[in-house]
Amino acid sequence: MLFLATALGAALISSTSAHISLYHPSMWGFNATTDTPFYGDGVPGLDDNRPVVPLMNRTFEQWWFHGYLNTMPPHEDDIMQLPAGGSQTLELACNKAYTSYWQDVTTSEPEQLNDPCPGVDHSALHTQGINDLGGCALAIAYESDASKVQPEDFTVFSVNQTCVWTKDTDFQVPADMPPCPDGKCTCAWFWIHTPDGGSEQNYMIAFQCNITNATGTTPVAKGNTPRRCGNDTYLDRPADPSNCTVGAKTPFYWFQFEQNNMFEDTFTPPLYTDLYGWTDGAQTDIFRSVAFGTDPNVTTSTSSVLVQTSTASPTSTSILASPSATQSIPLSGAVADHGICLRPSAQNTKPMTNLERLADALGLNSLRRRHEAVPRLRRRVSA
Repeated sequence: MLFLATALGAALISSTSAHISLYHPSMWGFNATTDTPFYGDGVPGLDDNRPVVPLMNRTFEQWWFHGYLNTMPPHEDDIMQLPAGGSQTLELACNKAYTSYWQDVTTSEPEQLNDPCPGVDHSALHTQGINDLGGCALAIAYESDASKVQPEDFTVFSVNQTCVWTKDTDFQVPADMPPCPDGKCTCAWFWIHTPDGGSEQNYMIAFQCNITNATGTTPVAKGNTPRRCGNDTYLDRPADPSNCTVGAKTPFYWFQFEQNNMFEDTFTPPLYTDLYGWTDGAQTDIFRSVAFGTDPNVTTSTSSVLVQTSTASPTSTSILASPSATQSIPLSGAVADHGICLRPSAQNTKPMTNLERLADALGLNSLRRRHEAVPRLRRRVSA
């Protein structure tokens, strides 16, 4: 039965859901509500942590898997099936009530039947219109045990550049995807909106997945950090295809207190568009042809930061460099010895010293201020 949302009902929905999320039973946090807290150091906080709540300025535990990894896992048998060589339609909405999984408020207006947030203006989508979208990505880690997955394990395999304009959004799956181990992989949906759409917010929703009709035998490569290389209207720079990251790429981890791989400023966020070399649809260049974390066209030194390089450094610093040349910034021995790319375990044991030095070397003072705020945040959460 089709219900017409009343003005009061729409107001209640929009007042509590001015953002967008993926909804599917296979996801972590599927049943999170306004009473679901986010956790810090194992201690529940006071803030609402629904899937639509954006991620920014959070500790790793709070933003990784949207903070649901150890608190709201899906049922082990709820697995999203992704057909190799086909597409999967995902439901994106500002409230689960607008999806088929808990259809409580709907609209009879034909033009709103596929709207992710019926009755609400485009500000809920963080966009000025269909030409002002930052795109979304699906990434996969070939690991069935989500507790073992680390940020560098995810490789983006599909991009939809007009996401989140419609509720039903199609994602193309590469035809050569290999099968998942034991019929289960770990996937995640990522979205960052354009700067004109509001504050520095980004989203990560993880879910259990499986590749069906999989006949591929070449493994998916571990991704390298994407680089800013497209026509850049924000920085008034022409496209520089030679600066694009070649092959498999990681998702963007941005504007958190810990473990970012992108360090762009608020007004120049990383986007899943041509600006960072993403093609719309299936990412068919992700299969391993060289060793993990390397690019056959680039040789790197362990004693310097290569600002424009295809190696798997978690720093996206192409904004800071001239698009016409690779800039090498020497670092102190301590930073060079550890390298730029610290795995999460290393970052947890060596909290922020090396990244702070790197931030200073690159002039990223705002990043350092966020890092320095972590101890204060942890004290507040545990108080």
